[in-house]
Amino acid sequence: MGLRTFCIEKNYRNNEALRASFNRLAEKTFGLNFENWYRNGFWKDNYIPYSVVLDGEVVSNVSVNACNMNYKGQIVKLIQLGTIMTDNDYRGKGYAKALMEEVMKDYDGKVDGIYLFANDSVLEFYPKFGFREAKEYQFTKDVTISGECTAQNVPLRDKIDFDRTVEILDTKKQNAQLYMVDNPGLYMFYLSQFMTENLFYIEECNSYAIAEVEDDTLILHTIIGAGAVDEVIRAFGSQVKKVVLCFTPKDTSGFVKSELHEEDTTFFVQGKFFEDTRGDEYMMQAITHA
Repeated sequence: MGLRTFCIEKNYRNNEALRASFNRLAEKTFGLNFENWYRNGFWKDNYIPYSVVLDGEVVSNVSVNACNMNYKGQIVKLIQLGTIMTDNDYRGKGYAKALMEEVMKDYDGKVDGIYLFANDSVLEFYPKFGFREAKEYQFTKDVTISGECTAQNVPLRDKIDFDRTVEILDTKKQNAQLYMVDNPGLYMFYLSQFMTENLFYIEECNSYAIAEVEDDTLILHTIIGAGAVDEVIRAFGSQVKKVVLCFTPKDTSGFVKSELHEEDTTFFVQGKFFEDTRGDEYMMQAITHA
């Protein structure tokens, strides 16, 4: 029997039946559901699913995230591919290849670069579309802090809190060499669901931090505002002995740099931006992984 005819549907977020089917596949594949994110108004035009649909069901998907970045003060136009998944029953039929070809056709020459994070089972797949493996670098340091914790937790409980956070993301620059702009929805994918306890206000420098404290380690995801990194770190108090940055600060002095190795994750890139910055040492903010 030949391949069944299939169609590729794009950007169908307001189609209830297709969105529900997409969510079922995401739930089955990654344990993720995008419905709350949609209902809170964060799923906008910059998250575009490309899906193979058979008999009204999404069986394979590649999502395009418009991820414009501020890199050292310049805006670069990037897209990140994510939520790449195919239903177990439909693997090996060329659906992922067809979706990748469609994405590449749509964005060829229109962006400065494309990137994605792949798991180890598909490392042979992406180079066929012009991607190469790239390195990321992470910065850490040991600290001694004498004062108490003054970082104030900002509650994220409902739509009013979420909207206020979007406004902060939209209006404040971040203290980072490389950070995402014009896409608060991707930050809110995490902040409105899995990281509702992780936004802090640092009064001393009128800045916000997205952070986690695990035992004596401060995991700092980003600084929203002009606050100096050390000032923000100090605000978390004497319990913190080690700091791990999940972004690249403007000033890396005093930090230890190491190549980032994440289990079952390989960073793939293509395009002018990534060729121009081939020797640069940065990481994509972990909180913006799609």
